[in-house]
This record gives sequence, structure tokens and C-alpha cells, in this order.
Amino acid sequence: MGRKIFITYKYADNDVENITDNPGLWYNCTVRDYVDVIEENLENKTEHIYKGESDGEDLSQLADATIWDKLKNRIYDSTLTIIMLSKGMREKYKEEKYQWIPQEISYSIKEISRKDKNGNPVTSKTNALLAVILPDINGSYNYFTYKNTCCSTGCVSYKKDSNLIFSIMSGNMFNHKNPNINVCDTRQTIYYGDCNYMLCVKWSDFVNNMEEYIDKAYDLQEEQENYNIQKEI
Repeated sequence: MGRKIFITYKYADNDVENITDNPGLWYNCTVRDYVDVIEENLENKTEHIYKGESDGEDLSQLADATIWDKLKNRIYDSTLTIIMLSKGMREKYKEEKYQWIPQEISYSIKEISRKDKNGNPVTSKTNALLAVILPDINGSYNYFTYKNTCCSTGCVSYKKDSNLIFSIMSGNMFNHKNPNINVCDTRQTIYYGDCNYMLCVKWSDFVNNMEEYIDKAYDLQEEQENYNIQKEI
């Protein structure tokens, strides 16, 4: 059965690897090009329904309140929020509450009540969350992921406290109520298993296995009572 998917992202962030057929010397690839790949996949290869802004749909000339009303209508009945995690997604000198991405994430995981056409109250459910980590302009993921070699086995870790992401994202990482952890000989905590409510995946892994990771995000949604979910910005 098809699911309704909303994608939140920084449209014009061009600090991403060029995945288009256009030469990088003159064409600035942006996060929108990655969204186009997902949208095409959802339209042509799955039964899922894309609820986000389509390329060429310009909302920039509208007042912020009008834009927000349109976005809320799309987010309200969605069930999965895909977050395009890119190096320039966050405006450093602007409060998070005034940036679109955290507002959209927060609205999507709150239980929002509205009335249907018959006047009966209908409450939305907490969306599944899936963060797709995009490679930067040099094709690297190191701005957000790194190889943790504090112990003999080593592991791939995510930078929860990275100043590149939003607090509502950090708050939904390593938030399992009873996490499977190990403290290595350097006293660092290593997490195993499904420690994040917000599932994180690199673009290189996601692009060829979208259904697998979408399904996994919904599996975590079914187990949301096991997580301390941060819903406020």
C-alpha cells in the first residue's frame, strides 16, 4: 500500500556532489537535484505518494504565512518525513524556529487535530523520520559521519552534536529508552542496533535501496513508544 511522503530540504544548498549529467564546471548541482531523483522513483517505481514541493513550483513570492499554510496541509496527512541532510542545510545566524526544515520536522511528528468535512476531529500521527545524508561537493560524508576507532573493532558513527544540523534532529538520535550500548576501554559509549528514532542513511546506500530504508523507518515508527521523541524545536 502506498504511503504519503514529505521531503524537507534546503533547496538551494549547492555544497553537494554533482549527480547530474551537467559538467560541474558551470552547473551548480543543488539538493533539489537529489530530491528529483527520489520524486522520480516514488512516481514511477513505487506506490508511494510524494507530498512535497515539485521542481518549478515557486512559493518564494508568497508571504511566509501563506507558504506555511500550504506546507502544513501537505505535511498533515503524510506519514513519513524524509530529511535531506546536507552540509549547508542550516543557516548559522538564524534562529532554528525561523527556518523551514525544523518547523516542518516538528509539525510532522506532532499529533495535530483538525476537523474533517463532517466536522469530526481527526488527529494526525507521529511521522516516521528518515535522514538521507548527502555527499558534499567533494563527494565526502565526513562532515557528518566519521570512523570511530576508539576501540579495537571501530564503528561508523554519526555526529549527534554537529552544528550543521538542527536540535530537533539531534534530539531524535541516540534517543532509545533502553539502548544497546557498550563502553569501550577509552570510556566512550558505543551504540548498537536501532538507537535512533530518526533513521540515518548515506545517499550512496539509500539511492539503490529506497524501499528498504523507507520500510525500516516505518518499522521504527511502529516502535515509537521505545523512544524519547523530541517534537518541539
